[in-house]
Amino acid sequence: MEELQKMNEPELVGCFEDALQFDHIYAVYQPQINHSTGRMVGAEALMRWKHPIYGVQMPGDFIPVLEKNNLIYRADLHIFETVCKFQRKCLDQGISIIPISVNMSRYDIYNTNYVEEIEAIRMKYDIPVQYLRLEITESSAIGGLELITRVLRQLHDRGYTVEMDDFGSGYSSLNILKDLDVDVIKLDMAFLAGKIGGRGGTILSSIVQMTKWLGTPVIAEGVETMEQADYMKSTGCNYIQGYLYYKPLSEEEFLVKMMQLDHEPLTPGMHLVKTLDAGKFWDPNSMETLIFNNFVGGAAIFTYDVENHALDILRVNRKYVKELGMNMSEHEIIGKDPWAFHDEKSREKYEKALKRAIEFKDEEMVETWRTFVSDCCGEDRICIRTYLRVIGDAGTQYLFYSMVQNVTAEKKRDIQLAEDEARYKFAFEQANVYAWEYTIATKEMRPCFRCMRDLGLPPLIKNYPEPVIENGVFPLDYADMYRDWHKQLEQGVDYLEAIIPLTVGRVPFHVRYTLEKDENGRPLKAYGSATLVIDEK
Repeated sequence: MEELQKMNEPELVGCFEDALQFDHIYAVYQPQINHSTGRMVGAEALMRWKHPIYGVQMPGDFIPVLEKNNLIYRADLHIFETVCKFQRKCLDQGISIIPISVNMSRYDIYNTNYVEEIEAIRMKYDIPVQYLRLEITESSAIGGLELITRVLRQLHDRGYTVEMDDFGSGYSSLNILKDLDVDVIKLDMAFLAGKIGGRGGTILSSIVQMTKWLGTPVIAEGVETMEQADYMKSTGCNYIQGYLYYKPLSEEEFLVKMMQLDHEPLTPGMHLVKTLDAGKFWDPNSMETLIFNNFVGGAAIFTYDVENHALDILRVNRKYVKELGMNMSEHEIIGKDPWAFHDEKSREKYEKALKRAIEFKDEEMVETWRTFVSDCCGEDRICIRTYLRVIGDAGTQYLFYSMVQNVTAEKKRDIQLAEDEARYKFAFEQANVYAWEYTIATKEMRPCFRCMRDLGLPPLIKNYPEPVIENGVFPLDYADMYRDWHKQLEQGVDYLEAIIPLTVGRVPFHVRYTLEKDENGRPLKAYGSATLVIDEK
């Protein structure tokens, strides 16, 4: 191994001009890979210094010296030009290039000519702007937010992509992300600190979800193990930079890898429907939030990961909580795995509805029974009718808006009616009773099973009662009386009954009609029955 000799500050400063002129300060390249596809999505150019006598100098030693002596600005421009030279050489040779990120320090930002100078370099080598990205560190924004905002605006006006490097390493990450319009987030893997999951993993997962709402791609930086990469993939972050795939490569090594690997672009975190503004939706004072909380029924926002079959509730309104009727809090609902409320059958049915909504890009309705437990109400099983609609997607993860109704009482009534009908049908089968339902407005009659079996009637008879008079079920001498009954039912008579001889055998039956009216008192349906008159003599 080459022996390193650390240079002191005067030596570094004294050698700086030669280092630029003879490329002792140079760039190495660390590829960025989509962990799901193995394709290259970009690379980062990292500054290195190799003195012809003293050898390689560590960045942690020479960069602070350059910053202290106001030399870092020129070094950064040198690296930017080095990258442009490399890309120009590739383009001239017909080699497909990828976007390369170049670090931009806070000292660069304080120089008011920085954007003009890098733009002049880019135009000198005629590099399409989409192949150059600028990286700022989170710490560089602290204390100079107004200045950096202006620089970012200038970069965006010229078409540059801006990345925030080392996100999460500072103390103002959320405020910085809120205030700075960056295009890509690079996560500091120090959160995991050798341990997968835990509090750090939870924070990383939350950051990934948050950036998806902003439509911002996320790159995990410093990934060293397959376990770390797989964990980040499980959170929805597929883009990886680190020693797991590649250490920083020399220009020659990087060129080989760039030619060997397929390329693909970075994609936004979450494609939202055009009518949804993520920023406004999460603003507690926005009209979108006001409507969500007060002017719609029970509603929720959640994500569904098709690959991992995972649900994650992001937000519910007060009416959603009320619909459950279990005196649960929003925290209890959001903090628990949604699948915990479903049994296997209910979960399978719900997932099929989610996939239909994804496939057909339309609203889907599903009814599922779920079991909820609360401290005050104990355990209860309720039926929830849910209307589902996709409002955003990010690869295998989809964002859903759902409206819910608690239809437990309705379903229990349906179940009771079905049970009553089954018992009624069984009783009919055991007794000499025939029954039918007559819809007054349409003059349609629906006979019971015994009517169809014994009398040969079809499942639906139109223009009732004429067909049963014609086929002899009701004798002709009783036809006018029976027609008059139906006129009386149309007029609102509640109850009719008489003993009528039926069929060609003129078998006496006790025929009854009971009228059902709608909420306005108008005749709706009549329920008829015919019970055999038994002579007990």
